[in-house]
Amino acid sequence: MYPINRILVAIKDPHGRAQSALNKAAQLARGLGAEVRLFHAIADPVYIDAAGTMAQVYPDFEQNQCAWYRERLETLARRLRHRGVKTSTDVTWDFPACESIVRAAARFEAGLIIAECHPVHRAPGLLRFTDWELLRLSSIPVLLVKTHRSYQSPKVLAAVDPTHAFAKPADLDGEVLRYAATLTDALHGALHAVHAYEPVLERTRQAASPRMLRSNAEWRARAALQETVHWNEIPDSRQHLVPMRPAEAIEKTAHRIGSGIVVMGAISRSGMSRLLIGNTAERVLDHLACDVLVVKPRNFRNRVARQSRGVQMLALPV
Repeated sequence: MYPINRILVAIKDPHGRAQSALNKAAQLARGLGAEVRLFHAIADPVYIDAAGTMAQVYPDFEQNQCAWYRERLETLARRLRHRGVKTSTDVTWDFPACESIVRAAARFEAGLIIAECHPVHRAPGLLRFTDWELLRLSSIPVLLVKTHRSYQSPKVLAAVDPTHAFAKPADLDGEVLRYAATLTDALHGALHAVHAYEPVLERTRQAASPRMLRSNAEWRARAALQETVHWNEIPDSRQHLVPMRPAEAIEKTAHRIGSGIVVMGAISRSGMSRLLIGNTAERVLDHLACDVLVVKPRNFRNRVARQSRGVQMLALPV
């Protein structure tokens, strides 16, 4: 398990009535003994005219906007403090929102980022949804909240690939299982593991029957899964071996067991290969009916600049 001492909660709309991320952060913070920081980035551009009118009054405008948002975050923070959770707030002018969240998490030395999940991701590579970009950019694990239901001894499903048949880094399974175990322990849940495998891996002999090949593939996959989850003491009844592609296997298993959280690894791809290939976390994001925790390999380093960009100023057309 990993100690998570600080949690950053990205508040997209401080005035929104439904604050599922806030409520779940409180549950996790109490279970982990962690402190929470509520963060909001003011990423909207500021438009100035040819005379620079807005630029002249900008300092006061910036302070007033920050104070306005901070007051709202303080209202939300008091809810957590009443529940015994140490909570602070942070508001800053910065853009784009996904990068500002990564910067805020680094300042806070957070071990977990919690954010609301966008309902539907159409053309995410072009529209650059904040939650989608967080999966790509953040080296810190990101919990995307998809449901309003509180956690009640949830079933936490760890998606692993111990045979590395789908090209995930070798250390990623360990990261997935450690974070899944941490959340399971904090929420008094039950830890499950799912492994997708190819039902027929090879045909080494002309006479080998498809049934025998499937049996051999299943045996190797099961042995690899048991070895991977050995230290987590996951019983056989909670080890799920599924002969299909990872995205379909995760979705099917999560639905069947009624999972509250799915934990999976992701590797960031750039350029056209990312747009065409994507990764499992991105493919299942819209289809899962539960929250998703996405972790990266230990050696992953984000390329987000540590320095805030401040206000995005745009000139009005003359």
